[in-house]
Amino acid sequence: MGKKIFIIEDSPELLESLEETLRKEGFEVFSQDTGRDALDKIKAAAPDLVVLDAVLPVLDGNAIAAQLSADDAVKNIPIIVLSHLMQAKPLFEKFGQVKGFLSRPVKTSELLETVKTAIT
Repeated sequence: MGKKIFIIEDSPELLESLEETLRKEGFEVFSQDTGRDALDKIKAAAPDLVVLDAVLPVLDGNAIAAQLSADDAVKNIPIIVLSHLMQAKPLFEKFGQVKGFLSRPVKTSELLETVKTAIT
């Protein structure tokens, strides 16, 4: 199996599309649709990359990025943020592990290019 990617996305359609696209490219994919318990689940999965929706129920993407950056066990895992709100981008720029910010709807080619750049 290829590198591991953990996706946190609350849109069922987008989550399914992301999973399918990344699996076709040979990645092992883990996912969930809420920010609840994200830190523990990411630690358990030990992914090479996190794809993170900026706006989530329970715990939003910014809070999850903050948790990841503060935890020595996962602070070096790169993050790609997805959002339909480009004005959210500055909120994530303070986190060094954020390697990409993609506008929704996400173009497959842009997603794959950003993923490959982030994990190499």
